[in-house]
Amino acid sequence: MSANIDHIIVKCKNQEAEAQKALYEMYKDQMFAICMRYVKLSHDAEDVFIDAFFKILTKIDHFKGEGSFEGWMRRIMVNESLMYLRKKNNLRMTVELPEQDIADITPTDEDSLTFDEIMAVMDELPAGYRTVFNLYVFEDFKHREIADILGISINTSKSQLILAKKRLLELIKKKDILMSKLNS
Repeated sequence: MSANIDHIIVKCKNQEAEAQKALYEMYKDQMFAICMRYVKLSHDAEDVFIDAFFKILTKIDHFKGEGSFEGWMRRIMVNESLMYLRKKNNLRMTVELPEQDIADITPTDEDSLTFDEIMAVMDELPAGYRTVFNLYVFEDFKHREIADILGISINTSKSQLILAKKRLLELIKKKDILMSKLNS
């Protein structure tokens, strides 16, 4: 950790408003993006983000300097997002066997998608798929950890990831086909 963030953390632990504002300004975009990956609607993601950031500021004395401060904040953002999904009963998991192997689906030009386009495609995923995908791909959790966090089996976590990838590729392919029709 840099000396600057260490200094801000110490001041935040003393509940100094200037430091709290500096911390917020430093991380607001990055932390809000985490909430948006899990929570579909931006106004709901804002609520989750505000609750999570409040928790960060009020529980900052629990951060002992072991590991990354940013990682500690990310964990709070993810946990608050998951709690929101559970409260809204949006975290339904489906167990299906894919009819087609993920390796059989080849997107035409996914490299041309912007970050916003990828996020828009991810918003089309069911909450269960999106949640497992985020935890596995972005948070680097293993299936056992995901299963423990979500209260599901390891196999359900694996199937949700496979189905999420399959659905993402189908949506990207559909978007590419639509874009090529519009451009012709």
